[in-house]
Amino acid sequence: MLDLTRYLLGVAELAWLTGFAWLGGSALRLHLLPSFTGAPSHLATSVLSLAILIWAAELLGSFGLFEPAPYAAGVAISAIAIWATLRRVARGEGGFGRVSPLTAPPPATGPAGRKPSISTLIALAVAGLAVVHFAVDVRSKLTTGMTGFDSTWYHGPFAAGFFQSGDTWGLHFIAPQFLAWFYPANAEIFHAVGMLAFDRDALSPLLNLGWFVGCLGACWCIGRPYRVAPWSLVLGAIALSLPVLSDQAGEARNDIVGIFFLLAAVAVALNAWAAPGEDEAGSSTGALIVAGMAAGLAAGTKLNFLLPAVVLVLGLAFLAPTGRRWRALLVSLLAVLAAGGYWYLRNLIHSGNPLPWFDSIGPISLPAPEQALGGREGHSVLGYLTDGSVWSDWFLPGLHGGLTLLWPLIAVLAGAGLVLCVVSWVRDRGAGQDAALFVAGLTGIAVVLSWLIAPTSASGPEGVPRGFESGLRYLAPALVLGLSVLPAAILPRVTRRRSPIAEGARSASEHMGEGRRDRTRGPLVAAALALLAVIAIGYPIQRHYLRERYANPTFAAPGLNAAFKWANGISNARIATTSTRQYPLYGTDLSNHVQYIGEHQPHGGFTAPMSCRQWRRLLNAGDYDYAVTTRDRIETAKPPYPETTRWTEGAGAEPILRTPPTVVFELKQALDPSACP
Repeated sequence: MLDLTRYLLGVAELAWLTGFAWLGGSALRLHLLPSFTGAPSHLATSVLSLAILIWAAELLGSFGLFEPAPYAAGVAISAIAIWATLRRVARGEGGFGRVSPLTAPPPATGPAGRKPSISTLIALAVAGLAVVHFAVDVRSKLTTGMTGFDSTWYHGPFAAGFFQSGDTWGLHFIAPQFLAWFYPANAEIFHAVGMLAFDRDALSPLLNLGWFVGCLGACWCIGRPYRVAPWSLVLGAIALSLPVLSDQAGEARNDIVGIFFLLAAVAVALNAWAAPGEDEAGSSTGALIVAGMAAGLAAGTKLNFLLPAVVLVLGLAFLAPTGRRWRALLVSLLAVLAAGGYWYLRNLIHSGNPLPWFDSIGPISLPAPEQALGGREGHSVLGYLTDGSVWSDWFLPGLHGGLTLLWPLIAVLAGAGLVLCVVSWVRDRGAGQDAALFVAGLTGIAVVLSWLIAPTSASGPEGVPRGFESGLRYLAPALVLGLSVLPAAILPRVTRRRSPIAEGARSASEHMGEGRRDRTRGPLVAAALALLAVIAIGYPIQRHYLRERYANPTFAAPGLNAAFKWANGISNARIATTSTRQYPLYGTDLSNHVQYIGEHQPHGGFTAPMSCRQWRRLLNAGDYDYAVTTRDRIETAKPPYPETTRWTEGAGAEPILRTPPTVVFELKQALDPSACP
């Protein structure tokens, strides 16, 4: 638990980071997208601000300096430098000679006193219910800690590893499954930022609630240029509330993070296409940069967003006027690489391959670790499409469980939204605003293709795809996007002739001055009061969470439950383990150094030891205080304890906890490899 002083210091650090990041993001947004107003402007600013937070972490982390003081200073210096540079540009200094809105008051977004419509009120009510539904699931994790498999397998350990070491460039080797140490880790950066602020993971169970609200805002922005924002919000809220995404609540899962960035990329592209005052609607350099950055942030969050990100930037470049397409492509790709390329560059340096899961392209061999992926046997949905027994035994029940009984309707409506976006543009030969929707449709279809071919979309033994229902989360971004664009795709073109952004920009010159100040004072006061309430409520919440976190775990293996409860009271220890679930072993204060015992291999490979001598040699080399030998679950056909338990027993290793299938040893001296049983 944190006392009041330490809690307020953490809050102050978060306020410092978000305040300066928002300063830099606002300056960039005003420079790149000067005609944006209202919700789209806030969404674009959010994307740019989050990028600043990630860039500072990656830059410092590449030198092992991702620590509280350097990070706070780095974010502040970056934001002030961006703001000052663009302010000079706006004043015609620095040789650019460009007049920028940075020197002008921000525009108003509409007539004074305008009341929300009935449809808007209904949409906000539905969105509010969706947030409450998500928050209820978050509440349960505040009593147990993050218990999802992926959260305890790699999301949590990656974030804790960044927090402990200050290093984002090195590979954090965990259980040798799926080469997971090569996964992109944008989402884990934000968990590590919370850990830097509080020295605990008090913020982690709440982060995905923020991403969920951000997704709702992006859905609104997708419909806004077509005057259907309320309906896009309602349908997006329904898709985001499907059971398949329920495991995002209160966890460190990153699917909801990638969905936010993908929706934001599409929303920026659609709103930029409708924005007034651009030389070429929808193809301004600023719009390409921001949309490309959002797509890159998605690709830097999770692998299955790579293809949609590439399709989006290629589509935007294709829509650019003839003669400017190569320039548009270059700008978009640079933005994608800047926002999401860090982790793939890291992989390239460590393994010789940005995507080490692929060891060849046709006849061309690529560097890659020579080891099996491990974990659950990989199969794709595409490989089972014509297998009737798999459909009846696994796919149909999985669709029912993950997408509810209404899954056929949801799939048809989402698919219709994506297909209509493409068809309308083809039908009209690329004319009008349908061109921007065309890119949105292609992006969603790319998500579907990624899901179909993903080797974990139907993982499990041959003919037994146990991972199908969980793998539907790879399809979820297409469902959310398809339902969000559906209202715009089915509207008659006559209703699309004027964007709300254009109306807001037009009203700017009519409602400047005192009237605008009157309209903004109320929301600012309300926001300040809401923030103070959140800070006040957060103090008892974090105390409850840190007191109950893994205090009475209920995982599948009783021995792991006992070991995780034991680790809560351990600090500053070096712990070796054979558990795939590792995160609870870090302890309440996240001070334990936890490492899966394995042997490093060429090209970034990492494999479990195959002999007692190798096991003991690795234990001695790591200078560990404790060893946790275990399986992830009790397997009736196997002995009660794993072979590593027998390898550890002997002089120098004292068992202090023994519950099948887990034994915790205190290592009091080096183990003799020559004394192996």
